[in-house]
Amino acid sequence: MCLPLSQLGYHQHRPTCRVWMVMLLLGTCLLYCARVTVPICAVALSAHFGWDKKQSGVVLSSFFWGYCLTQIIGGHISDQIGGEKVLLLSASAWGFLTVITPLLTHISSAHLVFMTCSRFLMGLLQGVYFPSLASLLSQRVRESERAFTYSTVGTGSQFGTLVIGGAGSLLLDWYGWESVFYFSGLLTLLWVYCTCKYLLTEKELTIPMEYLTRGLSMSKQSKVPWKQLFTKAPIWAVIIAQLSTSSTFFTLLSWLPTFFKETFPESKGWVFNVVPWLVAIPTSLFSGFLSDHLINQGYKTITVRKFMQVIGSGVSSVFALCLGQTSSFCKAIVFASASVGLQTFNHSGISVNVQDLAPSCAGLLFGVGNTGGALLGVICVYLAGYLIETTGSWTSVFNLVAAVNSIGLCAFLVFGEAQRVDTDSAYIDL
Repeated sequence: MCLPLSQLGYHQHRPTCRVWMVMLLLGTCLLYCARVTVPICAVALSAHFGWDKKQSGVVLSSFFWGYCLTQIIGGHISDQIGGEKVLLLSASAWGFLTVITPLLTHISSAHLVFMTCSRFLMGLLQGVYFPSLASLLSQRVRESERAFTYSTVGTGSQFGTLVIGGAGSLLLDWYGWESVFYFSGLLTLLWVYCTCKYLLTEKELTIPMEYLTRGLSMSKQSKVPWKQLFTKAPIWAVIIAQLSTSSTFFTLLSWLPTFFKETFPESKGWVFNVVPWLVAIPTSLFSGFLSDHLINQGYKTITVRKFMQVIGSGVSSVFALCLGQTSSFCKAIVFASASVGLQTFNHSGISVNVQDLAPSCAGLLFGVGNTGGALLGVICVYLAGYLIETTGSWTSVFNLVAAVNSIGLCAFLVFGEAQRVDTDSAYIDL
């Protein structure tokens, strides 16, 4: 799986890519553990600090304000100084921030302002993770094996949500919301320590000043002709679809724990915080297998991409609408699991379609779409809280999810293509 060690500049004792893959899987898991601490504790925090739904929406949505600001620059700097350095620096910072959050709430009386700023900073720090991960894997893994490595490491998002959903719910019941923050933050710091001690040398952890200066400036050769690229309708189609799916995913991620806690107060938190994300792991792997299988059977690439997107955005939205209409806890678990699980089909739809359209600048293009998705996520997460507070009904939230998904799906079905749009003379140097 690894490139020859001589090409990577490693000594003979350097770890293999399989060890890196496991460590990065754990890192992605812990990323989501820290990210989901506030949604898991939203009800307890609201009760403790006296927040209403609008105020909770402000806190939950503030993460995405920070998250959308650092993705593109994080990927660029990672390409210059090494993805592992950016990744570990950010993980150290967000792990420390998570640990001290409960302590600092006892110092400040402006709890709403503090938690909002804390979540904004968390978003800033975590926004660089996936771009730095992409940069790191592109340097350490053969091109023919990156898909498997990416998909394996990516399942850490579901595992992390499962871990914090299960262990976090138990800690919340047994020791209070502070213990969830301590658990997530300390595990992250332990992961950083082990990675630095056992996988990297002191030389690899050093950031030379000239590299840092170069990482903060973009040369003329690396600039992308965005004006020409954005005249293509398929580019806009995939970006609009990515905006929609990202924002609705963030909305469900932020509000589902509160929905179950308030609608079914007698239910166990570890059930509704675990089962949907447990279902998402096999559905994600199956969607990738099915997509590749259909293309190998001779189906057109764009046909397969659109089919996957119909399931990821359309069918998942149907189950989200059903979730808002049921009064049965068992049915609600089934509907939530189906909605969250089927959303993973987006990875075999629009996420791959970016590479179909513009492989020469897919990373930056994905960063642009993900940045926009985070911005729209801010609006949708806050709007969801506003709708709950003003209407008193959760149905409006799931209607919002379905409506936003429908807009993105329609744009992709009408204008989506799978042929390259970066192959004419204007894009040769990309």
